[in-house]
Amino acid sequence: MSCGNHHDLDCGEALDHLYEFLDGEVGPTDHDQIAQHLQECGPCLKEYDVERIVKKIVARSCCEVAPAQLRSRLVAELASVRVQIPPTSQG
Repeated sequence: MSCGNHHDLDCGEALDHLYEFLDGEVGPTDHDQIAQHLQECGPCLKEYDVERIVKKIVARSCCEVAPAQLRSRLVAELASVRVQIPPTSQG
């Protein structure tokens, strides 16, 4: 996805970190770069809006809290998967 314009942060990189951005899990520098990209890029901003709305709907629909043991297992598994997945090369 791209609007065809040059950005300091390319669309693929911005979208790769969209969920972390939505969850407030990026550092201040990454946050500023992604926010700037979203201000400049209509297609990525649309994607952001869709994901933000979906996230709100899911959060509103899911009101049960996972047991601490299950949550710990899921967090550990997600960390393991992130480590195993090699970054994609943009070319």
